[in-house]
Amino acid sequence: MCGIVGILSSRPVAHDLVDALRRLEYRGYDSAGIATVEDGRLQRRRAEGKLRNLETRLLSEPLQGHIGIGHTRWATHGGPSERNAHPHMSARVSVVHNGIIENFRELKAELTAAGHVFESDTDTEAVVHLITHELGKGLGPVEAVKASLKRLRGAFALAILFAGENDMMIAARLGSPLVIGHGNGNSEMYLGSDAIALAPFTDTVTYLEEGDWAVLQRTGSVIYDRDGNAVERPPVKSQASALLVDKGNHRHFMAKEIYEQPEVISHTLAHYIDMSEGRVRIPDLGIDLASVPRVTISACGTAYYAGLVAKYWIERFARVPVEIDIASEMRYREAPLPEGGIALFVSQSGETADTLATLRYCKANGQRIAAVVNVRTSTIAREADVVLPTLAGPEIGVASTKAFTCQLTALACFAIALGRARGTIDEARERELVDALIEVPRHITDELTTEPRYEALAHTLSKSHDVLYLGRGVSFPLAMEGALKLKEISYLHAEGYAAGELKHGPIALIDENMPVIVVAPMDDLFEKTVSNMQEVAARGGKIVLISNAPDDAAGCALANHIQVPTAHVFTSPILYAVPIQLIAYHTAVVMGTDVDQPRNLAKSVTVE
Repeated sequence: MCGIVGILSSRPVAHDLVDALRRLEYRGYDSAGIATVEDGRLQRRRAEGKLRNLETRLLSEPLQGHIGIGHTRWATHGGPSERNAHPHMSARVSVVHNGIIENFRELKAELTAAGHVFESDTDTEAVVHLITHELGKGLGPVEAVKASLKRLRGAFALAILFAGENDMMIAARLGSPLVIGHGNGNSEMYLGSDAIALAPFTDTVTYLEEGDWAVLQRTGSVIYDRDGNAVERPPVKSQASALLVDKGNHRHFMAKEIYEQPEVISHTLAHYIDMSEGRVRIPDLGIDLASVPRVTISACGTAYYAGLVAKYWIERFARVPVEIDIASEMRYREAPLPEGGIALFVSQSGETADTLATLRYCKANGQRIAAVVNVRTSTIAREADVVLPTLAGPEIGVASTKAFTCQLTALACFAIALGRARGTIDEARERELVDALIEVPRHITDELTTEPRYEALAHTLSKSHDVLYLGRGVSFPLAMEGALKLKEISYLHAEGYAAGELKHGPIALIDENMPVIVVAPMDDLFEKTVSNMQEVAARGGKIVLISNAPDDAAGCALANHIQVPTAHVFTSPILYAVPIQLIAYHTAVVMGTDVDQPRNLAKSVTVE
C-alpha cells in the first residue's frame, strides 16, 4: 500500500516527512518523494527505489519549507521511475495520492485539450491539472478542490499543497484511509494514511470518514462531508506505536482490514494491470501459456475457496481444465500430473505446511510452480518458480478478509492473462474485464457505507443454532467462505452448499428457525437460485438475500435483503465477499467472541 504523510509546522518539515514515511515502509513501495512550500513556491524532491535514495537527494538538494507532503509509491499507472513518483505538481498545485482514479483517461483528454501538459504516466497527475484548471477559473483553493472532488470517480486518498499557501493543506478520502494528527499548541498539524506514521509526533488523532475532506491549518482543521457540509469528527487517543500495526478507530483488526480492502485491492490491481492500456501483465512463468494442458490449484481454508473461484474463471475465460484440491488431500492421493502443467498454490502466509508439502510434490512431478502469496519472503514464495503477489499488507485478524479479496484479484488477473495468451478472449474482451476490475474498489467503498444494516441481522443470527449458505456458480465458493467465516469467529454452526444440492439433503434441515443466506448476483443463474429460495420459503426458512436484484425479484418473502452494487458479473465474487465478512464480523461482536484471535485457531498453520 502506498503511504501518505503531511506536516504543517513552525520549523522545516523535510526530515520529519521522511521519518514518517519510514514507518510506512512495511506497506511496500518502489519510489518516494516529498514537496514543500518555500517562499510561496512549490518545491519537490523525488527518487526511485528506497527512502535512502530520497535522503541522499535531500542532502545535496535540501528543502526548508515549514509545510509539506510526502509519499511512498507502489507503481500503478506507469512504471517505477522518478517521473512517475509522487508528489505530482503544476506551478500551483502539488498532490500525493493513494488509490485509483477510474476516469483519469477522460479527465486527461479534457485537460489536455484545454492546454494542460502532462509529464507522467500516472492517474494522479489528472487530479493536479483538474485542481489547477479550477484555480484558473478564479476559484480559491478550497472551492477548487471541492469542485474537483465532484469530478473524480474511484477510490482514493489525497493530500494537496498550493503555491502561495504556507498555512493550508487539503486532504480527502474515499475508499483509502486518512487520519489527521493534532500537535501541541497552535503550531503543528499532521496528516497520514496510517496513525503509525504520526506516532512520534502526536497521540491525538481524528479519523476521516468515507467521503470526508478537510482543510488543515496549523491552528486546527475543518472537516467537510461528501456533500460539503462542515462536520465534527471526534479526536481520539491513538494507541499506535512506531513498531506496531494499529487498529486505528476500529474496534478490531478484522474491522480495520475489511475497511482497507478498497485500498489494498487497488494496489494489487496496479501490480498486474497497465491502467493506461487496459492490459493485464503477469510475471513470465517460463512456459508457453498457449499450450498449458491443465492448471492444478491447491490451498487450504479461505485460500482454497479463492482457488475454487479461480477454477470457474480460468475454465470460462481461458478454456483450460482446472483441478483443485485441498492441499492436505492432494499429495496423499498421488494425483497424476500432466507434462507442461501449471500448479498454482494460494496462501496468505506462504508458510502453510500442507500447501508447501503439496507444492513440493507437484514440483517433483514436473509442474511449473506459481504461488499466490501475501509474503514474498515466505517459504512457498522462495520455492515457487514464479510469485503472483497479493499486496494486502499485514493481516492481523486470524479470519482472512483483505488477503482473500486480494487473492481473488490476483487470480482474476491470472485468468485474464491466460485467456489472452490462449486466444480465448480478444483485446476488447480483456479491456472489458480489466475495466470491471478497476471499478471494484469504488464498489466496495459503496458497500462499506451501509455497514449499520448488518447489526440487526447479527442479533437475529446470534439466536440461531445453525445457518445455511447457498450459492450457484462462482457464488458457491462464496457460500462456503461465508459459512467458514461465521464458524471461525462467532462459533455458530454454518454450512455452505451449492444451491442445486438443496433437494439432495440440506432441505431436510430447513424450518422456521433456520436462517438461509443466499448469495445471488443477477447473473444467468439467478432465476435458478430464485427457485431454490422459493423452496426454502415454502418450508418457513428465513431467507437473507445478498444480491443486486430488487426485492420483488425473489418471488418470496425475505427476512433481510443486503443490496450489493450492480457491477460486471465477472467481479461478483470479490464484491460479494464483503457482505459475508460483515455478517460474520457483526455476529461475532454480538456473540462476544474474540474476533481477532478466535479460539483454537492460528493465523498460519505451519504443522500438519
